[in-house]
Amino acid sequence: MRRRGCLVAALLALALLIAGWTFFAGWYGSGPLQKDTAFVVPDGAGMTVVAEKLQREGAISSAKAFRLRARFLARGASIKAGEFLLPRGASPSKILSILTSDEIVRRFVTVPEGMPSIMVYERLMAQPQLTGQIEVPAEGSVLPDSYDYARGESRKAVLARMQAAMQARLKDLWAKRKPGLVVKSPQEALTLASIVEKETGKPSERREVAGLYSNRLKTGMLLQADPTIIYPITKGKPLGRRIKQSEIAAVNSYNTYTMVGLPKGPITNPGSDSIAAVLDPAATNALYMVADGTGGHAFADTLQQHNANVAKWFAIRRARGEL
Repeated sequence: MRRRGCLVAALLALALLIAGWTFFAGWYGSGPLQKDTAFVVPDGAGMTVVAEKLQREGAISSAKAFRLRARFLARGASIKAGEFLLPRGASPSKILSILTSDEIVRRFVTVPEGMPSIMVYERLMAQPQLTGQIEVPAEGSVLPDSYDYARGESRKAVLARMQAAMQARLKDLWAKRKPGLVVKSPQEALTLASIVEKETGKPSERREVAGLYSNRLKTGMLLQADPTIIYPITKGKPLGRRIKQSEIAAVNSYNTYTMVGLPKGPITNPGSDSIAAVLDPAATNALYMVADGTGGHAFADTLQQHNANVAKWFAIRRARGEL
């Protein structure tokens, strides 16, 4: 009897050992995922909902077993809402660790400085993880920057953040503006900044270009900014060819070759630096500029100086075989 009791006890201990091993192995052992997989935890989802979703999407074998093991082996773990990347073969323990961490997948959409609104619209519409429709935003209403978004978020919500960022940045920069500016409102500053943005790709030139155009506005000269000719034709997209004489002579509310003053609104979405340049332009007497062959411009105070710079530019172009 004694021997039989010892055998029963030994068998019971073995059974408990096997059960314990199975319990732990089912938590820490490899899971069924065949490849790295994105998994979304909905807002407000609890353990039961998440476990069942994990099972449906093939990340775990049993929702019931997942909940049971989590209850005993991961007490106090709080699952977070968001999108997570679950690695191939992830164990249930690893999965729960990811879902309770800050390893949320962040997706970004970037608006470069000088991107017109039609292209902002196209970029947002091209993001397959966003939902819903939007209209082309008002030109100049979007602050160029990188914006993160969640899978399933609406395009309208992302665009609203872009526009709120521009409003906040413009308000902040306007409050720090230099006294005596030619622009009399934040909207005028935004419009002039959009021209500066399109006219130079050199950060070091922005304030000089802003000073030049400020001088022209003060004296009533035509701004004669080529990008203002192109905007009504392409809505800010590249023209892809030389500007025609008929387009230079076109009369509309944007073409600064045929109108005095600023166009009726921005011609692109300017970056913070271009807005800041307009609100603190360089103290310069320059009224003219022409490309200098280096990606920048040669500036001139007088028409005579400008004509000499133009001659140099044409010589450079002839040497390059462009004329």
